[in-house]
Amino acid sequence: MVRKIVLSIIAVMSVAFMAFAQNQQVTGTVKDSGGNPIVGATVSVENSTVGTTTGVDGGFRIAAPSNGTLVVSFIGYKESRVAVAGKTNLNVVLEEDTQSIDDVIVVAFGTARKEAFTGSVAVVNSDDIAKIQSSNVAQSLVGRVAGLQTASSSGDLTGKPSIRIRGISSINAGKEPLWVVDGVPYEGDLNNINPNDIASMTVLKDAASNALYGARGANGVIMVTTKKASAGEAKVTFDAKWGVNSKALREYEVIKSPELYYETHYKYLYNYHFDQTQNAASAYERAAGSLTGNATGGLGYNVYTVPEGQYLIGRNGKLNPNATLGNVVSYRGEDYLLTPDDWMEEAYDNAFRQEYNVNIAGANDKANFYASLGYLDNTGIIKSSELQRYTARLKAEYQAKKWLKVGANMSYAHFESSNGNSSEGSSSSTDNIFAFASGMAPIYPLFIRNADGSIKIDQYGLEMYDYGNKGNAGLVRPNLSDSNAMQTSWLNKAKSEGNAFTANGFAEFDIYDGLKLTINGTTTVDETRSLSVMNPYYGQFTEQGGSMYRYHSRDWTMNFQQLLSYNKTFADKHNIDLLLGHEYYRRQYYYLRGGKSRLFSYDSEELAGAVVDAAAAYSYSSDYNNEGYFFRGQYAFDERIYASASFRRDASSKFHPDNRWGNFWSVGASWIIDKESWFNAPWVDQLKVKASYGSQGNDGIGSYLYTDTYTVENNNGQVAVLFYDKGNKDITWETNTNFNVGAEFGFFGHRLSGTVEYFKRNTTDMLFRFSVPASLGYSGYYANVGDMTNSGIEFELSGDIIRTKNVTWNLSLNATHVKNKVTSLADEFKTQNIEGYNGYIDDNYFVAEDLPMYTYYIRDYAGVGDNGESMWWKDITEQRGTGEYGEDGKEIMETVVTGREKTANYSEASRYLQEDTMPDLYGGFSTSISLFGFDASISFTYQLGGLVYDSGYANFMGSPYGSFVGSNFHKD
Repeated sequence: MVRKIVLSIIAVMSVAFMAFAQNQQVTGTVKDSGGNPIVGATVSVENSTVGTTTGVDGGFRIAAPSNGTLVVSFIGYKESRVAVAGKTNLNVVLEEDTQSIDDVIVVAFGTARKEAFTGSVAVVNSDDIAKIQSSNVAQSLVGRVAGLQTASSSGDLTGKPSIRIRGISSINAGKEPLWVVDGVPYEGDLNNINPNDIASMTVLKDAASNALYGARGANGVIMVTTKKASAGEAKVTFDAKWGVNSKALREYEVIKSPELYYETHYKYLYNYHFDQTQNAASAYERAAGSLTGNATGGLGYNVYTVPEGQYLIGRNGKLNPNATLGNVVSYRGEDYLLTPDDWMEEAYDNAFRQEYNVNIAGANDKANFYASLGYLDNTGIIKSSELQRYTARLKAEYQAKKWLKVGANMSYAHFESSNGNSSEGSSSSTDNIFAFASGMAPIYPLFIRNADGSIKIDQYGLEMYDYGNKGNAGLVRPNLSDSNAMQTSWLNKAKSEGNAFTANGFAEFDIYDGLKLTINGTTTVDETRSLSVMNPYYGQFTEQGGSMYRYHSRDWTMNFQQLLSYNKTFADKHNIDLLLGHEYYRRQYYYLRGGKSRLFSYDSEELAGAVVDAAAAYSYSSDYNNEGYFFRGQYAFDERIYASASFRRDASSKFHPDNRWGNFWSVGASWIIDKESWFNAPWVDQLKVKASYGSQGNDGIGSYLYTDTYTVENNNGQVAVLFYDKGNKDITWETNTNFNVGAEFGFFGHRLSGTVEYFKRNTTDMLFRFSVPASLGYSGYYANVGDMTNSGIEFELSGDIIRTKNVTWNLSLNATHVKNKVTSLADEFKTQNIEGYNGYIDDNYFVAEDLPMYTYYIRDYAGVGDNGESMWWKDITEQRGTGEYGEDGKEIMETVVTGREKTANYSEASRYLQEDTMPDLYGGFSTSISLFGFDASISFTYQLGGLVYDSGYANFMGSPYGSFVGSNFHKD
């Protein structure tokens, strides 16, 4: 079946290419009434997809039929239609027009005029995308769309930022928006889409915008539209980009001087021993004597040479003036030089980035084609981190008959990546370079050195790194011993390679006077193979002789759409636009994992090169189906008043057949005030008010929660089937009900424009997992039992400070304020009453009614104690009678908090409700300048308010006792 689709698509493209080149070439100029050339005016052939834009001299060149008509338009000018009439040269003069802009935007299952659209939408065009040097298209949205918030949890070159649109809509179900590429839902890796191929990205934020996506539209929709030809003749474009990746984030202000670190640690030890003995002389002897040794609190290393009989630290608490940096130590017949290294300097490096793209595009009144090739080589700031990507795209449309248009769109991507810091994301991991290097005290060597300072070489021919496990002169680090994230992360391998292929074909039938039928078919295959090797030389897997894991995943999707549309204008003032459609979507996912240990060769990357099974082979597959029937109706009166309504009945295979279907809908309206005859404000170019209301679903949950599930275990060589989760056939959609009201405006010839909107999202039937006693034979079940709300306001503002023929300077700003609150929880989850709120503890958060979802419930820092130790607040409590008596006749007691006190025992400290993680205000701002054909831009994102628990900073503020001995200190 797939083979037939692909062959058909290739045939369509071949016809499209042959059809190009059948018309005469027409040249000309476009000028204003003053005779000045208009740069960037659109010139297109009427009733075709052929178009071009004018150059810096106002000139254009386009292929057009000798009896055709050219349509010429530009922002701020009236549209002009010019008959070709066999001429090869045309001069066009445009008249100024201060009427509102009539942009066309991509929306669900089609396009719409922006002024006629009743929903909330934001568009990022290809020019803005080109300004962002990123391998992931999601990065192009950062800071550019009001209401959209992004966060990255990894520096992985293939990582995808998490995206939230207008708050958090769920606790346990999916929170990510739906991605739609060229009209088709996309579940693949966003890194496989070349940003250079994108014409625009449209973010749909409210019910009127995304209700037609039913079960998948609750968290918003991001529409990606790829490029197609806009010029009348074939054009070849090549661009090359070079850059440097560097670490831009500021490091913690930790101690970097070995001298200062020894002095600081000595003070901690001195205070501790003085507290024990109350004798200054004894405290000095104990602290100075144990500072570099292996006794409790000792650092284990001395990188200074000190005269015999003297301590490293004097009685004044300062470094011995006779100490010199660098200490040669003899151990088992070998000499070692102990000298500190700058771990952070060694961890990071500036890296080169290069990208090349070439495309060819052309169009005439019969055909339109676009083809591109792209190559990206992006090297990370961590050694062995790299992404190479090869992309290709072929897109064509052909007007086969007056009543028939066909088209195809094929893309291919191949990538190869390696991650030199694969343990990133775990701050406590001894393989995490970021956490390891920043937390290491500045007294410890990175390498093991000979007495002359050269790095020792091991039996494998590798440079020897200090693991703090007696390998360096027999010394032991008290913290992070037997580990060196720098070497193990570079020796360990984490590689991936994959291929992604997408093929789409469509046929559009012009049935009768505004009535069209469009049939779409798309298939996508995304296949990834990954390798993980833990080296046999150093680190945690030396005893096993190293280990190797192979992973393979395949993601296949299929989408079919049938769209019947009707657009008609009556009596010059009434327009109706109707859409009736059906969509079927299927996704199959397959995953396989296998591992072995005891590697024959470190260079071998196949499981056949290892001999011991490291873990049981594992695989699974899933199959997801979604089907929907939908309708959208839009009405316009005199291009001033607009109304819309949509409805979708959706079915999802993630629910029991009795609850598989759901209904989702929206209504919306808008009013173009500036077009009213009574409105007379020449400085107002656009003034529009709008409102919408509706519901969308969220089926972003596990696939089999409605049925009983089991696990298969090995019971002494026999098969054992264990009950895992109890199914609940009554679970259903999480539903978002969304209200939106706003205004769009443009003033002073659109020099100043923007939007302001208020929104409120109510989530009902949130999915929760109920745990049950083990005696029931299973671990738990799921049910719809919670509600949540997100409400806020957002605005976008853009202004041209300078706008002349050759110079343009623009400033843009957007801001969003969102308040999140859990409004309902099931009684089973109200297990705690904290400060008057009923809910449950989820790690460091307290989830309760009338509180934001991510409200911190953590210990409260109380400063530093007399001996330099960290202090925490602890509740003082007592038992008091309630005046009520139980069945045994005894008075029922309750715990009452009577005050607070400080404690140095972290585990004894009380936890308190803090603020939530949601910022009070977030957004972005940018500025761009265009000067005689050259342009430059810069953009920023910001976030005001909201708590973030900085575990890295907290670790640097810890007392140097126990596991913190040898960790670095913050200068605070």
